[in-house]
Amino acid sequence: MAGYSDVKSTFISDTVAADDNGYSASAQVANNAALVLGGALASGGSVTNSSGRLTEITSGGDDSGISFTVAGTDVTGTAMTESITGADTGAATGSKFFKTVTSITAVGDPAGTVIAGTTASAADVVFAGPTRLKGANMVNDAAAGTVEFVDTSDGSAIGSASVLLKVGTVASATAIRDMTIPDEGLRFKNGCFVKFTVGKCESITTFQA
Repeated sequence: MAGYSDVKSTFISDTVAADDNGYSASAQVANNAALVLGGALASGGSVTNSSGRLTEITSGGDDSGISFTVAGTDVTGTAMTESITGADTGAATGSKFFKTVTSITAVGDPAGTVIAGTTASAADVVFAGPTRLKGANMVNDAAAGTVEFVDTSDGSAIGSASVLLKVGTVASATAIRDMTIPDEGLRFKNGCFVKFTVGKCESITTFQA
């Protein structure tokens, strides 16, 4: 049909700053007990992020001998869990990007108080299936960083997926960067996902077919 295009667009944005106790405020957690999800980023006992975010758990004591199980969903809405080994009086960060968090449970007896929240690392789905990335429009932010487009069919494996394209952002709030990929575009044989850092890229609009 004349004038018809199979190009689709996806808009991605997350401007919520890193918050180390945004999921759960400081509290003593009992042996094998769940943290109370009542922080600033939580509502009704769970967390829904604007994009997928890494979970950060900070221990007031030595929790290196225990772990914490995070449950929720990935950026495609698929159920996901992650086991994060505790830290010794410090922060431990997971490697899976959670769109929602429904529970965080200690596996063992925490030595002191525990808080939970998120880092500034973010990710989202461009297209959950084979596709060709044709271009992107990126609105920059106050700090420079990188945007990575990765190839995977598994929303729980974004952090370790193959990076097919890495693009730098500039330190200029609201500056726009347009990118056009020549020929037929860049082929993602499994699925296209994007990783970025909040505060270094305000929004991304992708074009794929």
